[in-house]
Amino acid sequence: MKSDSELKRDVESELQWEPSVDEAHIGISAKDGIVTLTGHVPSFGEKFAAERAAKRVFGVKAVADELDVRLPGSAMRTDEDIARACVSALKNSYSIPDDHIKIVVNNGRVTLDGEVEWKYQRDAAYDAVRYISGVIAVINKLTIKAHASPKDVKNKIVAAFHRSADVDARRIDVETHDGKVTLRGDVRSWAEFEVAQHAAWAAPGVTAVDNKMKINP
Repeated sequence: MKSDSELKRDVESELQWEPSVDEAHIGISAKDGIVTLTGHVPSFGEKFAAERAAKRVFGVKAVADELDVRLPGSAMRTDEDIARACVSALKNSYSIPDDHIKIVVNNGRVTLDGEVEWKYQRDAAYDAVRYISGVIAVINKLTIKAHASPKDVKNKIVAAFHRSADVDARRIDVETHDGKVTLRGDVRSWAEFEVAQHAAWAAPGVTAVDNKMKINP
């Protein structure tokens, strides 16, 4: 297991390696596998990228993202401008059913509300608006319709785990109820944690995933 100082150094290196992140104003601390990011970044997209970069580092069990988004003067926009840009971004994405999504913008904070068929549509809507200039936060309240039996959902998820080279299916227990999936067990890294979670979300009929797995490097 990495020491706190080793983990901090590796996260610093990963942020320096990530081209979409300027680490100059980002502070990093590490304790017992939990990494905390502090400081400020000029966009919500960069805040998201910094968090993802930290999660990629082996040994990281959790990330506390305390980064503030401080927009430069040139990026300041009215909520109406941001709302128009969000509507346009959703319409321009073929994978998003924009007619089922409502957008609310308040002081640069975008809230997505409504119902979609699949998790990938929920994620695509989030991705479509998080890099828009002027956005400082995105709250994704989109829900997913359930349309499969619990047994079928569980079988498909377990089969996906066994197909994956990045997931040890023997260490993960899957429970399903009314579209909600609960994952329990141990994984070796944050990457395996996310691969397993992504595989669970990919099953038809999944409306929520409660990932209770523990990361034990």
